[in-house]
Amino acid sequence: MRDLNVTVVQTDLAWHDREKNLSRLDGLLSPLPGATDLVVLPEMFTTGFTMKPGECAEEPHGAATAWMLSTAKALGADCTGSLAMREGGSYYNRLLWARPDGTLLSYDKRHLFRMAGEGRVYRPGERLLTVELHGWRLRPFICYDLRFPAWTRNRGLAYDLALFVANWPAARGAHWNTLVRARAIENQCYVVAVNRTGVDRKGIAYSGDSAVIDFAGNALFEAGPAECVRTVTLPRAALESYRESFPAWKDADSFTIEDM
Repeated sequence: MRDLNVTVVQTDLAWHDREKNLSRLDGLLSPLPGATDLVVLPEMFTTGFTMKPGECAEEPHGAATAWMLSTAKALGADCTGSLAMREGGSYYNRLLWARPDGTLLSYDKRHLFRMAGEGRVYRPGERLLTVELHGWRLRPFICYDLRFPAWTRNRGLAYDLALFVANWPAARGAHWNTLVRARAIENQCYVVAVNRTGVDRKGIAYSGDSAVIDFAGNALFEAGPAECVRTVTLPRAALESYRESFPAWKDADSFTIEDM
């Protein structure tokens, strides 16, 4: 199994303006065809973190979904990020995973941010998603999920890379920086954590701080507050060697998670 090239896209987001956000992303991604295996976008990358999805939510197989699929095809790489989406009379904070061959996978945010009233607007997800890419097993999560280690637990080494896409405020940046390392260390996996930057329409500031962390908690890349696009290579052999030499995962507790 070969090394994996992952591209972190940390950007400001225009409020409730899909066309402006997608145009910005087109420019940021234009150098990437043939240069990466996976592009990771922030949470709600077409709107910002909105509690008014009735004004801007996407429909399944709508314009934003089509953009993700066409972008994946053009780049020759998988592409993922979350959207406010309407389906069956309900709203979801839904991560889409688009592949160059036209395959589309999804994960609905499990833990809805109570302090913003997200649970009063969106329905929670009930199932984990594991994606295989070039022999790697990847598991995506969304923002507030980062705080819940039972949900993100890598039981039996079910995945090699955890992805967190976020709109995580600067006011709790210390929590973000600590938790992304904790999730990598306890799960003996790589973590790619992608946050937005800028200030949203509600006046909430975001410090970026996107990061790529290895299985031992070491930073392979850390962004500051500025917009950036960075491709990081994740060495496979180093992960396998660490898991073999320090197999703490074999002593993990067994447990089950009840459905909501």
